[in-house]
Amino acid sequence: MKPSGGKTRKAKGMAAKANPAKGIAQRQSPTKPRPQFAKQVRTPAIDTPAQSAAKDASPKRVLVRRSGTRPQERTGLILETQPSNDYALLDSGNGLKLEQYGPYRIVRPEGQAIWLPAWDRTEWDKADAVFTGNTDEEGVGRWHFPKIPLGETWPLAFDGLPFYGRFTSFRHVGVFPEQGTHWAHMDGLIRKAKRPVKALNLFGYTGVASLVAARAGAEVTHVDASKKAIAWARENQEVAGLSGKPIRWICEDAMKFVMREERRGSSYDIILLDPPAYGRGPGGEVWQLFDNLPDMVDLCRAILSPNPLAVVLTAYSIRASFFAIHELMRDTFTGLGGTVESGELILRERSSERALSTSLFSRWGKT
Repeated sequence: MKPSGGKTRKAKGMAAKANPAKGIAQRQSPTKPRPQFAKQVRTPAIDTPAQSAAKDASPKRVLVRRSGTRPQERTGLILETQPSNDYALLDSGNGLKLEQYGPYRIVRPEGQAIWLPAWDRTEWDKADAVFTGNTDEEGVGRWHFPKIPLGETWPLAFDGLPFYGRFTSFRHVGVFPEQGTHWAHMDGLIRKAKRPVKALNLFGYTGVASLVAARAGAEVTHVDASKKAIAWARENQEVAGLSGKPIRWICEDAMKFVMREERRGSSYDIILLDPPAYGRGPGGEVWQLFDNLPDMVDLCRAILSPNPLAVVLTAYSIRASFFAIHELMRDTFTGLGGTVESGELILRERSSERALSTSLFSRWGKT
């Protein structure tokens, strides 16, 4: 994964051995099924007002408009990840994307690919794994392996940092390559600081960002509500050879954790914030991006160190302009100086060099 649009680092080769298969749902047949991505609509359980209040992550925070000079701004930034030996967006179209993750070609759904593919079907038919969208008895998504059955995990790398990819039942594979530009940016900040740096990775998922920060020399706190994600991230720490690095793994609701850190007087120099549009904590706490994000960003400011470096926010799967989170960040960091820069993260295709937008971002930096 080779990011561009910011400081770039040359991606290096693959490392580590893939684990054997671990019972992943598979289907092999002489006739190759085409991905259909049928969406099963489930009626969500409707809580009573009392139940909703009980599941709420925290009481509503009282926000106060800050006085002072708003941070400087840079808007409309396009930060892109270009094809590399570790990752490449090969082609996209007809609501699908064809990607190369290390040794494997993978087909997955992509709602924003509303154009026609640049490559013909013969290239797409070389895929090693296709997320079909069909479901098994438990209602989770299935992968089809047209050539040979593949194990659940396989080796990947970013900038020479090895970790495991995994065929999950929710079409994800454990890494979001477009984040590479943020990882390179954070790596540079930590190394240039030439002092101890504490980093907080909220909604940390499988830990690649945490590993990048730890390798650069930061003391890292990684928070995620999923026990499986935490276990995967710790496995990645072993694969990367970073077991001796100071990473604290916390399985908890992110909002509750940050509120407790504020009460304790804890502080961090860098905060990564990569929340879902919707999610639940381990205790059933409900996260709604537009409802909870203002409180979360305000809390992140509250636990910044006296000499902070950056707060990086990424937002996926929302219908909004980047200006929505841009102005929130500028308001929240009013009085601290620095600059808020916002825009979109994109993947650059190998087939036709089209840009596929994946998410919105906004990041505040002291310099």
